[in-house]
Amino acid sequence: MNVLVTGANGQLGTEIRNASAGSGHHFIFTDVSQVPDVETVYLDITNMDAVRIICASEDVDVIVNCAAYTNVEKAESDIAFADLLNHTAAANLAAVACERKATLIHISTDYVFDGEGNVPYRESDAPSPLGAYGVTKFAGERSVMNSGCKYMIFRTAWLYSPYGKNFVKTMARLTASNETAKVVFDQVGSPTYAADLARLIVRIVTDGMLDRTGIYHYTDEGVISWFDLAVAVNRLCGHNCRVTPCHTDEFPVKARRPKYSVLDKTLVKETFGITVPYWYDSLVECLERMDKEGL
Repeated sequence: MNVLVTGANGQLGTEIRNASAGSGHHFIFTDVSQVPDVETVYLDITNMDAVRIICASEDVDVIVNCAAYTNVEKAESDIAFADLLNHTAAANLAAVACERKATLIHISTDYVFDGEGNVPYRESDAPSPLGAYGVTKFAGERSVMNSGCKYMIFRTAWLYSPYGKNFVKTMARLTASNETAKVVFDQVGSPTYAADLARLIVRIVTDGMLDRTGIYHYTDEGVISWFDLAVAVNRLCGHNCRVTPCHTDEFPVKARRPKYSVLDKTLVKETFGITVPYWYDSLVECLERMDKEGL
């Protein structure tokens, strides 16, 4: 099986690289960015012809799209580029997957929901995104679903890993160098350790479960606020920073965030026969890796 991974040098792409190391399948890792000493094929997924060429030359059976415009705040003033990456590029990949009768595994987000509910969102719930990031990601989902290709869409949330920029790494740094830190407590959701989602995706490929088309929700188990996550990072790192809760409106921003974006994982657990890790256990694993690898 030949598997093309886009956005391979991001958080999830890097973890898929790690998880697939002994899979026996041929993974082709692509990105527009390059990392020293990391083999990466250059691919601009906004260029349909470029996608067609590499998929033909590598005889691609599966495309895993980890590439996205994820700067929620900047997207409000950079809508065209966010739409290009989150919508148009997804449509390109879906079109090529359809032509090749390949399967597209596409990563989406909890931000397709407005967060006005108080019950975990199911895949069947109607999206209602608040800002440009969510709007463009939802448009990407629709393009994939309407393309005629075989697809799996995984909505995830609060992604973190030892790599790149994310909330966990930011809190580890800030609590090490500051006596106090204020973190919002009125946004509630579930963190996702990128390695956990990567392992699921690689398992789907290696165990031949590519026929299970549909939308799935995946985060780690448990429900917390950003404040709770910051407190846990502070304690596990052994830092003495005093982390205090605050309201979202104490940090004026352009982009509105969902207040409640908990995703119901019943479908993904039943469909793929998996046990989802508890968020705290995965956080411990991530921080131990960061410490061991000096990240």
